[in-house]
Amino acid sequence: MAEKTQNPPEVDRIAASKAAVAARRARAAVKADVAAGNRTALDVLAAAVKDRNSVEGGLRVTELLTSIPAIGVTKMRRIMNSLDISPSKRLGGLGVHQRERLRDFLSTRPTARRSPLDSCLVVLAGPTAVGKGTVAAYIRENYPDVQLSVSATTRPPRPGEIEGVSYYFVDDAEFDRMIEAGELLEWATVHNAYRYGTPRGPVDKAIAGGNSVLLEIDLQGARAVRRAMPEATLVFLLPPTWDEMVRRLIGRGTEDAAEQARRLETAKLELAAQGEFDYRVVNHDAADAAREVVDLMEIRKAPSLSEHVSP
Repeated sequence: MAEKTQNPPEVDRIAASKAAVAARRARAAVKADVAAGNRTALDVLAAAVKDRNSVEGGLRVTELLTSIPAIGVTKMRRIMNSLDISPSKRLGGLGVHQRERLRDFLSTRPTARRSPLDSCLVVLAGPTAVGKGTVAAYIRENYPDVQLSVSATTRPPRPGEIEGVSYYFVDDAEFDRMIEAGELLEWATVHNAYRYGTPRGPVDKAIAGGNSVLLEIDLQGARAVRRAMPEATLVFLLPPTWDEMVRRLIGRGTEDAAEQARRLETAKLELAAQGEFDYRVVNHDAADAAREVVDLMEIRKAPSLSEHVSP
């Protein structure tokens, strides 16, 4: 005779339901901390490894990834596939090799515990030939809500560059005047050749209006902006590989062999500076890199003053 199945007492079902709700809230709090920059994803992974039964250990890998700024559902799925981790896996249930792959990936994410919402000014920089201009041009063409600062430079235009869109092309005398008048947020001599600088007026005006601004500048300029505006968010654009960056530099054909060799030596030093930046984005593809940068900016319009006033 078959035994009669016993249903759990009502009190047990209620307790189990309350425990499940508490667990979901605890996991949601962990995700919120990562999204706000209060904790890094690496911190969460370390806690899960230390105690697989902890709140962190119960978090799905998919949940952790989508809590990271600039990673949406589509990109998360691509990352999970590349890491060879099942969507159902929780952090506490990862195998040794899966943990190592995830840890290696997370180590290329934000290097500082800060939120992109802390700043209306985002700086995109990186080594020579990494594709900063290409990514910025893609953003200009496909994300009209993003305000890009146009730099001034003393170098001549390259084929396809447009005055007032790509750069403001000025001579040395005009550049000197802008420096003396305090019209530049930052400026630097790049590759011992030409000078580049960011006009301060358009940036100040955009930020005063509550808009986010993207600066596409060199490493020296990024450091100068960090000194002048510590609240700025710095994004470092990386090449997929060193060989690919060499291919891009040689392929664009804008420098002779001696200049190419010198710029590549400079690029090695520039790559070593990536730890100074808040975020790192790998430029496998200009469209994907642009999307990551825009996601980090969290483009928004500041609330009007009336929204801050109590009735």
